[in-house]
Amino acid sequence: MKLLLLLVAVGLCSAQFNPNTRAGRTSIVHLFEWRWDDIAAECERYLGPNGFGGVQISPPNENIVLSNPWRPWYERYQPISYKLCTRSGNEQQFRSMVTRCNNVGVYIYVDAIINHMCGSGGGAGTHSTCGSYFNAGSKDFSAVPYSSLDFNDGKCYTGSGEIENVRNCRLVGLLDLALEKDYVRGKIAGFLNNLISIGVAGFRFDAAKHMWPGDLLAIRDRLNNLNTQWFPSGTRPFIFQEVIDLGGEAISFSQYTGVGRVTEFKYGAKLGTVIRKWNGEKMAYLKNWGEGWGFMASDRALVFVDNHDNQRGHGAGGGSILTFFDARLYKMGVGFMLAHPYGFTRVMSSYRWTRNFIGPPSNSDGSTKPVTINADSTCGNGWVCEHRWRQIK
Repeated sequence: MKLLLLLVAVGLCSAQFNPNTRAGRTSIVHLFEWRWDDIAAECERYLGPNGFGGVQISPPNENIVLSNPWRPWYERYQPISYKLCTRSGNEQQFRSMVTRCNNVGVYIYVDAIINHMCGSGGGAGTHSTCGSYFNAGSKDFSAVPYSSLDFNDGKCYTGSGEIENVRNCRLVGLLDLALEKDYVRGKIAGFLNNLISIGVAGFRFDAAKHMWPGDLLAIRDRLNNLNTQWFPSGTRPFIFQEVIDLGGEAISFSQYTGVGRVTEFKYGAKLGTVIRKWNGEKMAYLKNWGEGWGFMASDRALVFVDNHDNQRGHGAGGGSILTFFDARLYKMGVGFMLAHPYGFTRVMSSYRWTRNFIGPPSNSDGSTKPVTINADSTCGNGWVCEHRWRQIK
């Protein structure tokens, strides 16, 4: 009996590393800031027919509305509640997207913001995407509800209240949730389980290095199995965590590989150095690419050439990171990544920007512009759509 229980436990744990994609599909694409209606259409007309396994979407829950004078991309990373309404669409549109994408074998992975709520300077009022009232100053998020009892300020022992000690403190002023509390864990698990019931296949845990691995395990273990309308009975949600570790960091990726896969930030930084031929690097040196370069184990890694953070010059990697601005080199880097067997791969799909805080292409009223498709299969309205580039497809 003990051996049987051990085997079941091992099976459940290992299941968190399985992206649950259909057979033969080994990559997902991050459709950054796309509207739900546009993602649904893209699943049907392009992603499914061309073998993409899934889509990482922008955070789907209610967030603060910022204007400075443009609504920046990072407002999506400042939650107000777990209601499903953002500038990408409402709950009905979200549900429709998940159903339509799942029906063509392209699964949805949610960027889950569970470390924090909005910034402490967010003020009070209803300037949020669903119109929910909140007061960041008094830590009142009545639409959840969270109160001042549910945050970590009392456990942060730095003078500024910021993240000098990485955990328990505010990440760039964002109100840090007390994830060790059973009540908070229950609210987060409830949010994620609602998404699972709708049909999502897994989650990216944003800012994972700022959360204790034990707290993430406790939340992960409260998650339900995936919806049997699209997934086999007993299928566990795929988990991948944002942990920036270029080596020598105070927090190591190895602390999180027991929870799920981890984003391997060294991958894009090192590959960019090779493709750019910096420091005498050559493609021939990639013959032992992967663990031989000091990366984490392949079956624990989610890899990418760039992401929405480091293509804007922050996150990790610096000037070596390849982006759509260097189209020829970028195609080489992504082509190599997709052809090489290390890790589970994610392709970036961007919009054009001139200043790194600018939000998605938008109309004068602040609404997001639709993704239009040109006659040559490229995208219009300011959307880059690297995933549609011939060499990447």
